[in-house]
Amino acid sequence: MKQLIKVHPNDNVAIALVDLSKGDHIEFEDIRLELRSDVPAKHKINLQPLSKGDKIYMYGVLVGTAKKELEKGVQLTTENVIHESAITTGRNGKSDWSPPDISKWKDRQFLGYHRADGQVGTENVWLFFPLVFCENKNIERLKEIFDKELYIEEVSEQRQLLRSLINGEEETAQPQLERKSVFQNVKVKFITHQGGCGGIRQDSELLAKLLAGYVNNPNVAGATVLSLGCQNLQIKTFKEALNTINPDIGKPVLIYEQQQMGTVDNMLNTIIKETYEALIKANDIERQAAPLSKLKLGLECGGSDGFSGISANPTLGYVSDVLATLGGSPILSEFPELCGVEQELVNRCVDDKKADKFLSLMKAYEKSAIDAGSGFDMNPSPGNIKDGLITDAMKSAGAAKKGGASPITDVLDYTEYVTKPGLNLLCTPGNDVESTTGMVGSGANMVVFTTGLGTPTGNPITPVIKVSSNTTLAKKMPDIIDVDTGPVIRGEKSIEEMGTLLLEYIIAVASGEKTAKADMLGQDDFIPWKRGVSL
Repeated sequence: MKQLIKVHPNDNVAIALVDLSKGDHIEFEDIRLELRSDVPAKHKINLQPLSKGDKIYMYGVLVGTAKKELEKGVQLTTENVIHESAITTGRNGKSDWSPPDISKWKDRQFLGYHRADGQVGTENVWLFFPLVFCENKNIERLKEIFDKELYIEEVSEQRQLLRSLINGEEETAQPQLERKSVFQNVKVKFITHQGGCGGIRQDSELLAKLLAGYVNNPNVAGATVLSLGCQNLQIKTFKEALNTINPDIGKPVLIYEQQQMGTVDNMLNTIIKETYEALIKANDIERQAAPLSKLKLGLECGGSDGFSGISANPTLGYVSDVLATLGGSPILSEFPELCGVEQELVNRCVDDKKADKFLSLMKAYEKSAIDAGSGFDMNPSPGNIKDGLITDAMKSAGAAKKGGASPITDVLDYTEYVTKPGLNLLCTPGNDVESTTGMVGSGANMVVFTTGLGTPTGNPITPVIKVSSNTTLAKKMPDIIDVDTGPVIRGEKSIEEMGTLLLEYIIAVASGEKTAKADMLGQDDFIPWKRGVSL
């Protein structure tokens, strides 16, 4: 196995593929190195001496500056490198892109749920949610009622263990089994939130657009919506948002206002009866064949490490390029994690209008962070830094690989809905759940989530497939990881080979043939972005 890898010919740093020790002598390309410090796997070393202020390049882009003089062969850390990224003012050329061979995929299909507007879902979900946090308790009561009556659930390993301890019995446990539903073709899901009133009116208006996007998402068969009555997010506001996204949605949306219905029991009884009747009809919808062009694929990363940008993210990038070529809609978000690669992205935009919109959104986002006393340079988490991602530009250069190299056909602000085939850029925070929540609200019917450290994040209506950057993680957290791209690090598989395996897995999950691990764990995470500073 190789000891080092350099991602781009113009890079002046390399990534350690294995743990290296101080004093090790390494011949890499035409360079002879004596390591000046221990270098853990995933971390970077400089391939040439650096003076204070010298630029550091990785993935072919500027990712930092040396804070002091460094001999070659030193581990790069936050102590000797500071974040820096290139300034972008607009398009200065066109990207050179060769579409991948799609002959293997052009006639492939998945089995999905066809909607009246032409969208196709990978799930068939009836969704309960409140317009305001005051109704969270009622949503939780409905969840308890529906979960107990609609699902037959085996006793989990943890419940069995606690039961044994309470009864003074010998500790016994049994594996947790997947829940069995009374209905074959429809799932019932519930989300709550802390918005809808208080704050500023714009927060409620943005939340209305996000919730409308969830109802319009092809994975949703219909919805039960609870309102108190006096809150900022009025029923009228929600209906207007839904009509703006899709005036011909053709789905049942049942809305109840507590202040007009009297007692809680009266309202809940009405909701249960009418929703159950709607569930019977939703259960009649069955999976049918659909082309891969009907997939809207959210591209997410979280708990990233130094291998993410050379294994998991490029693998997902290959899938993104294949899907874009087929006429599908991959979605790249997390704008704080695109800092430093703006020039490449604006050059990939299909026209100046979209390039200008991307730069405008990026600049406004960064300004809001700076005005709050923060900045994109504060984006890497302690876990990122510990595993080799020491500057935001370095993290961003690897994160952007999820979007492959295809042309960018559209640029969307938060809650704008994906309508165009090809790669879409969507403005969201880098926060895992806020970003995933946003992509699903903009229409993603599948999400692939790459990780180097492990995270159990999921979504209530859209399958979230977890892809590990390294095999150590896949073995340590097998209950979370769906696909392991560690073979790329070991040189056992190419990016294309690994991407082919990943796309096959996506099709299987989209068709209901496999269940994503996040769904098995019941990870129904939902966090709206209030447009404040969130990196």
